[in-house]
Amino acid sequence: MPTNTTHLAAGVRSGNIRSLAKAITLIESRNPDHGAKATELLDSLLPHTGNSIRVGISGVPGVGKSTFIEALGMNLIGRGRKVAILAVDPSSQLSGGSILGDKTRMEELAREHNAFIRPSPAGDTLGGVARKTREAMLLCEAAGFDVIIVETVGVGQSEITVASMVDFFLLLQITGAGDELQGIKKGVMEIADAIIINKAEGDNRPRAELARKQYQNALHLLKPKSRNWIVPVLLCSALKHQGITETWQTVLEFVDTMREHGEFEQKRRLQASDWMWAQVMDELKSLFMTDKKVAPLIDPLQTAVSTGTTTPGAAAQRLLEAFKRH
Repeated sequence: MPTNTTHLAAGVRSGNIRSLAKAITLIESRNPDHGAKATELLDSLLPHTGNSIRVGISGVPGVGKSTFIEALGMNLIGRGRKVAILAVDPSSQLSGGSILGDKTRMEELAREHNAFIRPSPAGDTLGGVARKTREAMLLCEAAGFDVIIVETVGVGQSEITVASMVDFFLLLQITGAGDELQGIKKGVMEIADAIIINKAEGDNRPRAELARKQYQNALHLLKPKSRNWIVPVLLCSALKHQGITETWQTVLEFVDTMREHGEFEQKRRLQASDWMWAQVMDELKSLFMTDKKVAPLIDPLQTAVSTGTTTPGAAAQRLLEAFKRH
């Protein structure tokens, strides 16, 4: 584990991939001794962050997300961009995650000098995973990556969490899964800045056109996130590299529009404030759970609640009273 943060920071700023990987390993470490070094490293690199476009991508299983991300990444690298891909995978605690598979499926992108692919560590909570992803995002920005793609496996709360840390949230969909709209959670549609229907090629094209109309109609029923942006529904075929350029143009148009109306910086400021409070809450929870007066009570009270011998409210009160007795 690196100890010289000045040397490590210099390596990150020079775009050295080994230094970047070591820096991310340092911020992911649960060793208490590494916490201060991670903070020192992030503080020194903070002035060199914030210059990327942060894009969140979510999609149902089988949507062709890896193919889409690779097609988009290769398109961006062809434009002279440097692309970092970070994955938020709350399921990895149970399944070992999907990033290894993604990395093998994104073979072409993984070989590119201007691409960096990294999973988020499995944490005790989704918030823990997301916190490390935010910090990894800053490190990638300091290393000169100007497009950060944050990928989520699309498991419940992970989509909302990823949307809260990016500039643009893209929802990837496919046709042919029955009624297109039944499989879409209203909450996810509400946070999307664009919906992309993938695999819109060959015989599937007419179905994709129909699905686009259905999504457009559904979006009219939702309250828009911004009065300055109408959420578009686009078609693409990542396999055939069709619609990828149009997708990126949509991202750029969104960023320009948000900047023009002052929403871009406002959103970044709110995200930074939310991030601070999320870290405070995480730290408080950790202090609470490891408190020497609270820890012995947790298991018996959980058992009492699950067997119905005490109420959740009463158990919570006992834990809080134990915590406050200092």
